[in-house]
Amino acid sequence: MEALDRELALRIALASRVLPGVELGELLDILHERVGSPLDDEALKRVTVTNLKTGIGSLDGEEDGEDIGIGLENIKLAVRYLWGEEADENLPEILPYREGDLPGSIRVAVASNAGNLLNGHFGSCIRYLVYQLSATDYRLVDIRSAVDADNAADKNQFRVNLIRDCQVLFVQTMGGPAAAKVIRADIYPIKVPDVVEAPQKLVEFQGVFAAPPPWFAKILGLDAEARKRFRSEEQVLEEEV
Repeated sequence: MEALDRELALRIALASRVLPGVELGELLDILHERVGSPLDDEALKRVTVTNLKTGIGSLDGEEDGEDIGIGLENIKLAVRYLWGEEADENLPEILPYREGDLPGSIRVAVASNAGNLLNGHFGSCIRYLVYQLSATDYRLVDIRSAVDADNAADKNQFRVNLIRDCQVLFVQTMGGPAAAKVIRADIYPIKVPDVVEAPQKLVEFQGVFAAPPPWFAKILGLDAEARKRFRSEEQVLEEEV
């Protein structure tokens, strides 16, 4: 296999990260099959959404590329990475935050591969956007790269440690073993299959503060009596519906 220059290798590595279940070596094989050799800039720019989707499908015998378990938005993003068009200039701005600035807030991690999008698989996303979230406001307080996870003996544990100060994690997908480690770290994982902007999901989630389910009431530090009251209110609402 020919040696790739650093910039091309990075583009291919980034593309593989947004394709859950597709290893780097498998993606290289797909690219060689679809656009030939050598894998230079011109070749990578010949990759299309259709032939990448079909190539991924062939790994599982899905020659038409249907039912491959990877969303179209992820495939489109992978193609943009391969073309060299997706850069980090779109990353949101980190805002100053001091403990106590947002009373009654929690810390939330968002698995992301581009800009402010919630579009990452827990075990392969490029970074985590870390927000401080209250019932009425949110603030991006950190962006944490997960690139070094590939060199860790336990990749999932490395990622858990990266967001250990968070109480909630939003991901597009994640496997069972990874979810178990996240939960053991007292982080509540929430899967969001569709690609959305992180702020949109955070605003939607703010509605949970008003009537928190038991797991969220515990995160907020509400006492047992308060949690019992919220459960009673939920039962009344269910009966009315």
